[in-house]
Amino acid sequence: MNDFLIAIIIGLAAGLIDVTPMIIMKLEKKANISAFIHYFVLGLIIPFVNWGIEFWIKGMVIAFITAIPIMIIVYPKDKKAIIPMIVFSLILGAGIGIAGAKFIG
Repeated sequence: MNDFLIAIIIGLAAGLIDVTPMIIMKLEKKANISAFIHYFVLGLIIPFVNWGIEFWIKGMVIAFITAIPIMIIVYPKDKKAIIPMIVFSLILGAGIGIAGAKFIG
């Protein structure tokens, strides 16, 4: 299977994993769409970045730094949301890094 298609599948999976609890909690539709797109795009980016560090650390760093602007916007409205955003960034970032290394190389 072509690497780009695998990256799309990784991004779709990560996006669905992140958005599922948000949908269950009935969060705003824009927030769900934003989160899904964020992780979908990370699935297209993380596997192709070569920083010469462990793939799971690379995924965590990229996911966290790309989530910072979102956290800045969310913080004034919902201070309690920051911790879950950080945790999901680290877990899903590592997961995308691991999946990218396993299936894309």
